[in-house]
Amino acid sequence: MPRRVLISDALSPAAVAIFKDRGVVVEFQPTLGKDREKLAAVIGEFHGLAIRSETKVTADILARAQNLKVIGRAGIGVDNVDVPAATAKGVIVMNTPFGNSITTAEHAIAMMFATARQVPAADASTQAGKWEKSRFMGVEITGKVLGVIGCGNIGAIVASRAIGLHMHVIAFDPFLSPERAADLGVEKVELADLLTRADFITLHTPLNAQTKNILSAEALARTKKGVRIINCARGGLVDEAALRVLLDAGHVAGAGFDVFSVEPAKENVLFGAPNMVCTPHLGASTAEAQENVALQIAEQMADYLTRGAISNAINFPSIAAEEAPRIKPFVALAEVLGGFIGQSVDSGVRKAAIVYEGDVGALKTKALTASAVAGLLRPMLADVSVVAAPTVAKERGIVIDEVARAGDGDYESLVTLTVETQTQTRSVSGTVFHDGRPRIVSVDGVSVDALAAPLMLYVVNEDKPGFIGKLTSVVGAAGVNIATFALGRDRAGGTAVSLIAIDAPLPEPTLALAGALTGVKELRALSFPTQA
Repeated sequence: MPRRVLISDALSPAAVAIFKDRGVVVEFQPTLGKDREKLAAVIGEFHGLAIRSETKVTADILARAQNLKVIGRAGIGVDNVDVPAATAKGVIVMNTPFGNSITTAEHAIAMMFATARQVPAADASTQAGKWEKSRFMGVEITGKVLGVIGCGNIGAIVASRAIGLHMHVIAFDPFLSPERAADLGVEKVELADLLTRADFITLHTPLNAQTKNILSAEALARTKKGVRIINCARGGLVDEAALRVLLDAGHVAGAGFDVFSVEPAKENVLFGAPNMVCTPHLGASTAEAQENVALQIAEQMADYLTRGAISNAINFPSIAAEEAPRIKPFVALAEVLGGFIGQSVDSGVRKAAIVYEGDVGALKTKALTASAVAGLLRPMLADVSVVAAPTVAKERGIVIDEVARAGDGDYESLVTLTVETQTQTRSVSGTVFHDGRPRIVSVDGVSVDALAAPLMLYVVNEDKPGFIGKLTSVVGAAGVNIATFALGRDRAGGTAVSLIAIDAPLPEPTLALAGALTGVKELRALSFPTQA
């Protein structure tokens, strides 16, 4: 029976040709994605669904997709796909994380030039007949220091282009190894150093709990006077109100933003600020990028449907149907363990060791390791897929060790992830009981018993009376409910560890207040996939 693919958004005709050349029957309905009822009515006939951003693949749509094997998103973001529902149904979700990379990097470079020479304002003034030549004094790019925050795929391309412009590039990225930095020709630095040295700062990180407002009011105040700031990555990485104050004061000489905290950005505090260049999320908007992602997703989907090959899957590697019920809970556990450490270390990862004890060691541990590594990397590299994670780690100089051995403890299956960074070693263990839900049972040798939840607080503190009451009072005062509370300690009066599941994110001021409580050694806000 030939495989059938539905294209429900506008894709290049060349993508249609690729499917046909591979023997895949393709139906091209580029406006169908706008009509959910019609899509639901026909989706059951197809093995593959190729989309852009218009089609919303909800749990209801997936429930009708009895033959669906793969969803291909031409682009990076998969916010329009219910990935947990697809994963539960055994549907591979693919994207094209590198198809837009050059285009986005070039847009960041264009923004640098635009702010350096005040191009938009000079254009408007000239076309208004003012000829204000003396008003628009710019600066050269050559010889300046470019600070790159996030040196993944796009950040590395920006760094390469900037080096070609004879800029000196410094980079902050906890997952950038010294060897990789040397290969790129950049100087690896800490964020504090980057802020004080950079003439231009460009951001290329995902938006998560660790990177939200990474350029906060405090961080912006520490920047070099006359700095220019570029954000073509994600809205929310910069405190926009604080940036406006510094633009008005002249401390920040200019800024170029393609993304905003709220989009579509019909209004924003940055609009109208001196030497503020704004574009409407155009990072991927070139003819070449649109063609590239269409061709890539067609190639990937055709490969999977005809040969079983998987490229850029974002949920999990291919797993045999009979093994899936047993391995899926441990895939989720591995991702939780990786995500826990990825969100609780601050310096570059050197090595990750994963030990499988007991029954879990008989499963396909390569899939589990890939999930753990993906969870570890995603706080700084949001677009890392489970399949690609081990390769990405290797490229960044991170050593991955995997060991399976017989169990000799209290659990039928136990997974332990130990990560060595430039400044610390952190270890976390977990298991899965018969309910199939991931549990964290040890952190740095301290026993706990915590069900993984979408939102959690990780607290390390001195084991003294009254601390838990004070902490819970701070959380409660913010109007946030505590769902579960797991507590452990190494010894009486020693170090205590708490893992607290909460129903809503804590506001930044509340986190700061909780972190300032007497006895707190470490406090982290963690988030995990909803299926956790």
